Amino acid sequence: MPVKEKDSPTKGEITRLAIEDAALELFMEHGYHATSMRQIAEQAGLALGGIYNHFSSKEAIFEGIVVDKHPYKKILPLILGAQGETAEEFLSNAMRIAIDELDREPYYIKLMMIEFVEFNGQHGAAMLREIAPKVLPVFEQVVKIRKNMRVTNPAMLMRIFFGMVLSYFITNTIVSNSIISKLMPKNPMDVYVDVILHGVLKPET
Repeated sequence: MPVKEKDSPTKGEITRLAIEDAALELFMEHGYHATSMRQIAEQAGLALGGIYNHFSSKEAIFEGIVVDKHPYKKILPLILGAQGETAEEFLSNAMRIAIDELDREPYYIKLMMIEFVEFNGQHGAAMLREIAPKVLPVFEQVVKIRKNMRVTNPAMLMRIFFGMVLSYFITNTIVSNSIISKLMPKNPMDVYVDVILHGVLKPET
Protein backbone atom coordinates (compact mmCIF):
# COMPACT_ATOMS: atom_id res chain seq x y z
CA MET A 1 0.00 0.00 0.00
CA PRO A 2 1.51 3.36 -0.95
CA VAL A 3 2.35 5.74 1.85
CA LYS A 4 -0.06 8.65 1.97
CA GLU A 5 1.74 11.94 1.59
CA LYS A 6 1.28 14.49 4.35
CA ASP A 7 -1.35 17.05 3.46
CA SER A 8 -0.08 20.55 2.77
CA PRO A 9 -0.60 22.98 5.67
CA THR A 10 -3.83 24.93 5.58
CA LYS A 11 -3.96 28.70 5.39
CA GLY A 12 -4.90 28.75 9.06
CA GLU A 13 -1.90 26.61 10.01
CA ILE A 14 0.43 28.83 7.99
CA THR A 15 -0.94 31.92 9.74
CA ARG A 16 -0.63 30.26 13.14
CA LEU A 17 3.04 29.44 12.52
CA ALA A 18 3.67 32.99 11.24
CA ILE A 19 2.26 34.34 14.50
CA GLU A 20 4.50 32.00 16.50
CA ASP A 21 7.56 33.03 14.46
CA ALA A 22 6.79 36.71 15.01
CA ALA A 23 6.23 36.21 18.73
CA LEU A 24 9.38 34.13 19.11
CA GLU A 25 11.50 36.85 17.53
CA LEU A 26 10.00 39.49 19.82
CA PHE A 27 10.27 37.33 22.95
CA MET A 28 13.95 36.74 22.24
CA GLU A 29 14.59 40.45 21.58
CA HIS A 30 12.44 42.13 24.23
CA GLY A 31 11.39 39.40 26.66
CA TYR A 32 7.94 37.92 27.29
CA HIS A 33 6.37 40.65 29.43
CA ALA A 34 7.72 43.52 27.32
CA THR A 35 6.07 42.09 24.20
CA SER A 36 2.45 43.00 23.51
CA MET A 37 -0.15 41.28 21.36
CA ARG A 38 -0.23 44.40 19.18
CA GLN A 39 3.52 44.10 18.54
CA ILE A 40 3.11 40.44 17.63
CA ALA A 41 0.31 41.30 15.21
CA GLU A 42 2.40 44.01 13.55
CA GLN A 43 5.41 41.69 13.30
CA ALA A 44 3.23 38.98 11.72
CA GLY A 45 1.60 41.46 9.33
CA LEU A 46 -1.88 40.95 10.79
CA ALA A 47 -4.59 43.10 12.28
CA LEU A 48 -4.73 42.75 16.05
CA GLY A 49 -8.11 41.05 15.88
CA GLY A 50 -6.70 38.50 13.43
CA ILE A 51 -4.45 36.99 16.07
CA TYR A 52 -7.43 36.10 18.28
CA ASN A 53 -8.79 33.88 15.53
CA HIS A 54 -5.83 31.58 16.26
CA PHE A 55 -4.75 32.25 19.86
CA SER A 56 -6.80 33.32 22.84
CA SER A 57 -3.93 35.10 24.59
CA LYS A 58 -0.21 35.82 24.57
CA GLU A 59 0.31 32.89 26.91
CA ALA A 60 -1.44 30.61 24.40
CA ILE A 61 1.02 31.80 21.76
CA PHE A 62 3.90 31.03 24.10
CA GLU A 63 2.58 27.53 24.76
CA GLY A 64 2.20 27.00 21.01
CA ILE A 65 5.84 27.96 20.51
CA VAL A 66 6.97 25.60 23.27
CA VAL A 67 5.13 22.69 21.64
CA ASP A 68 5.45 23.44 17.91
CA LYS A 69 9.09 24.50 17.89
CA HIS A 70 10.49 21.87 20.24
CA PRO A 71 13.86 20.64 18.88
CA TYR A 72 12.80 17.00 19.27
CA LYS A 73 11.30 17.18 15.77
CA LYS A 74 14.83 17.44 14.41
CA ILE A 75 16.67 15.61 17.17
CA LEU A 76 14.50 12.48 17.47
CA PRO A 77 15.24 11.00 14.02
CA LEU A 78 18.95 11.59 14.63
CA ILE A 79 18.84 9.96 18.07
CA LEU A 80 17.04 6.97 16.57
CA GLY A 81 20.07 6.53 14.30
CA ALA A 82 22.63 6.92 17.09
CA GLN A 83 25.14 4.08 17.07
CA GLY A 84 26.54 2.16 20.02
CA GLU A 85 26.75 -1.45 21.04
CA THR A 86 26.64 -0.59 24.74
CA ALA A 87 24.27 1.68 26.63
CA GLU A 88 27.20 3.98 27.40
CA GLU A 89 28.14 4.34 23.72
CA PHE A 90 24.53 4.89 22.67
CA LEU A 91 23.79 7.52 25.35
CA SER A 92 27.08 9.30 24.70
CA ASN A 93 26.40 9.48 20.95
CA ALA A 94 22.75 10.46 21.48
CA MET A 95 23.76 13.22 23.89
CA ARG A 96 26.32 14.59 21.45
CA ILE A 97 23.64 14.70 18.73
CA ALA A 98 21.20 16.51 21.04
CA ILE A 99 23.81 19.06 22.17
CA ASP A 100 24.88 19.79 18.60
CA GLU A 101 21.27 20.47 17.60
CA LEU A 102 20.64 22.68 20.63
CA ASP A 103 23.76 24.63 19.71
CA ARG A 104 22.16 25.31 16.33
CA GLU A 105 18.88 26.44 17.94
CA PRO A 106 19.83 28.19 21.19
CA TYR A 107 16.51 30.04 21.29
CA TYR A 108 14.88 27.01 22.90
CA ILE A 109 16.98 27.27 26.05
CA LYS A 110 15.93 30.93 26.32
CA LEU A 111 12.32 29.86 25.96
CA MET A 112 12.81 27.35 28.74
CA MET A 113 14.19 30.06 31.00
CA ILE A 114 11.07 32.15 30.33
CA GLU A 115 8.98 29.08 31.06
CA PHE A 116 10.69 28.46 34.41
CA VAL A 117 10.86 32.09 35.55
CA GLU A 118 7.52 33.40 34.30
CA PHE A 119 5.30 30.30 34.41
CA ASN A 120 6.94 28.00 36.97
CA GLY A 121 7.12 25.22 34.37
CA GLN A 122 3.34 24.93 33.97
CA HIS A 123 3.52 24.32 30.19
CA GLY A 124 5.75 21.29 30.65
CA ALA A 125 2.71 18.99 30.67
CA ALA A 126 1.62 20.24 27.24
CA MET A 127 5.12 19.73 25.88
CA LEU A 128 5.38 16.19 27.26
CA ARG A 129 1.93 15.33 25.96
CA GLU A 130 3.28 16.13 22.50
CA ILE A 131 6.74 14.59 22.67
CA ALA A 132 6.49 11.64 25.11
CA PRO A 133 4.62 9.28 22.70
CA LYS A 134 7.37 9.85 20.12
CA VAL A 135 10.40 9.84 22.42
CA LEU A 136 9.52 7.21 25.03
CA PRO A 137 9.68 4.25 22.57
CA VAL A 138 13.34 5.15 21.96
CA PHE A 139 14.15 4.57 25.61
CA GLU A 140 11.93 1.50 25.80
CA GLN A 141 14.10 0.02 23.06
CA VAL A 142 17.29 1.01 24.88
CA VAL A 143 16.15 -0.78 28.05
CA LYS A 144 14.97 -3.80 26.06
CA ILE A 145 18.10 -4.53 24.02
CA ARG A 146 20.89 -3.23 26.25
CA LYS A 147 21.79 -5.29 29.30
CA ASN A 148 23.44 -4.42 32.62
CA MET A 149 21.48 -1.21 33.07
CA ARG A 150 20.68 -0.07 36.59
CA VAL A 151 17.76 2.01 35.28
CA THR A 152 15.16 -0.25 33.68
CA ASN A 153 12.23 2.18 33.74
CA PRO A 154 12.06 3.81 30.27
CA ALA A 155 10.31 6.94 31.56
CA MET A 156 12.99 7.43 34.22
CA LEU A 157 15.74 6.86 31.66
CA MET A 158 14.14 9.46 29.38
CA ARG A 159 14.02 11.95 32.27
CA ILE A 160 17.66 11.29 33.15
CA PHE A 161 18.70 11.74 29.51
CA PHE A 162 16.82 15.04 29.19
CA GLY A 163 18.32 16.20 32.48
CA MET A 164 21.81 15.23 31.32
CA VAL A 165 21.47 17.12 28.05
CA LEU A 166 19.95 20.25 29.57
CA SER A 167 22.29 20.45 32.54
CA TYR A 168 25.34 20.04 30.29
CA PHE A 169 24.07 22.62 27.80
CA ILE A 170 23.19 25.21 30.45
CA THR A 171 26.38 24.81 32.46
CA ASN A 172 28.46 24.81 29.28
CA THR A 173 26.83 28.10 28.25
CA ILE A 174 27.74 29.62 31.61
CA VAL A 175 31.28 28.23 31.72
CA SER A 176 32.31 28.72 28.09
CA ASN A 177 33.15 32.42 28.39
CA SER A 178 34.69 32.26 31.85
CA ILE A 179 38.12 31.50 33.26
CA ILE A 180 36.76 28.08 34.28
CA SER A 181 36.71 27.07 30.61
CA LYS A 182 40.52 27.04 30.62
CA LEU A 183 40.44 24.46 33.43
CA MET A 184 38.13 22.05 31.63
CA PRO A 185 39.49 18.80 30.14
CA LYS A 186 39.72 18.47 26.37
CA ASN A 187 36.73 16.14 26.31
CA PRO A 188 34.27 17.64 28.86
CA MET A 189 31.22 15.99 27.30
CA ASP A 190 32.76 12.51 27.58
CA VAL A 191 33.62 13.18 31.23
CA TYR A 192 30.10 14.48 31.87
CA VAL A 193 28.47 11.41 30.36
CA ASP A 194 30.81 9.10 32.27
CA VAL A 195 29.94 10.76 35.58
CA ILE A 196 26.21 10.63 34.84
CA LEU A 197 26.44 6.93 33.97
CA HIS A 198 28.88 5.79 36.66
CA GLY A 199 28.88 8.47 39.38
CA VAL A 200 31.58 10.68 40.84
CA LEU A 201 33.01 8.14 43.28
CA LYS A 202 35.24 5.27 42.27
CA PRO A 203 33.79 1.84 43.04
CA GLU A 204 35.04 0.35 46.29
CA THR A 205 37.50 -2.48 45.88
